Amino acid sequence: MFGLVTALMVVLLALALLSWTAAGEDGPPPGAASDGSVPGADADSDDKPGQAPSGMAGGQGQTGPSERFGSQERPSGYRALVANPLYETGRLSPRPCPVPELDVEDPESMEDFLHTVADCLDDAWRTQFLRAGIPFTPPERVFWDEPGISPCRAYPSRAGAFYCRASTSIYIGTADVVDKWNGATDSVVYASLLAHEYGHHVQGESGLLEYYHGQRQLEEDVLERNAWTRRGELQANCLAGVFMGSVRVSYPLDEEDVETLLDDAAATADREDGEEEDRTHGSVDNSVAWTRTGLEEQRPGACNTWDVADESLVH
Repeated sequence: MFGLVTALMVVLLALALLSWTAAGEDGPPPGAASDGSVPGADADSDDKPGQAPSGMAGGQGQTGPSERFGSQERPSGYRALVANPLYETGRLSPRPCPVPELDVEDPESMEDFLHTVADCLDDAWRTQFLRAGIPFTPPERVFWDEPGISPCRAYPSRAGAFYCRASTSIYIGTADVVDKWNGATDSVVYASLLAHEYGHHVQGESGLLEYYHGQRQLEEDVLERNAWTRRGELQANCLAGVFMGSVRVSYPLDEEDVETLLDDAAATADREDGEEEDRTHGSVDNSVAWTRTGLEEQRPGACNTWDVADESLVH
């Protein structure tokens, strides 16, 4: 009898305790996060950058860039020049890049056009850098209509467009560039020019620009310095071709546009009758050849001008 009474008392006590606990769950306990998050929960997370956390949509079966390509680290030294991981990333993925109609006499139209192409360049090269496991930040854009000063030079300048590594920015005058290009009306000319300057940003973000600039400064002979510069400019030509080839269908580019692009590569090359001290962009044949290589191959690895044994290809 005593055991039965004891058991009944235990049951009643348990029911009372359960009722009290339920009544106390109307709100979170003091100090708890009220938005459903748990402070500090991600501090030791095993989820990789760029990968959806486990259990969330997109996390199942997907891997982030750090897991697939190693930790993100910018190459340096001679390796950055001749064995850059960017060279191993394969073809740029074809992507939609329909551009707006360009009215070269309207600076606002030019600005809109340049921003559209720059958006496509950002997307294309961001993907390649993720594949390479190299950190990447898109360049700033200064599409100007008033004179100004960059950390590298004042503008307008002799160049219709330029890239300044000190500010990681591309500078193009929306009206000035049309004047510099003698009023050219084919948009592919300006898209290719922007892609060329973007190519210098790609060189900078991949670590090779710093090394090659440093080596060039060590040269006392201007002709030796020019040899470094030519390889850099021809590589930028090729990288521009890589991008233009990747958007050939969606831009779209027809055969006439491609010929215009190659003609422009010839026009911006070194003058055949120019002084040797002024040869910084490569011969007409080489300027066209490297641009064509990029267009056809559509992969950064085809643009390794630093590991070319035949000097005539980079003169």
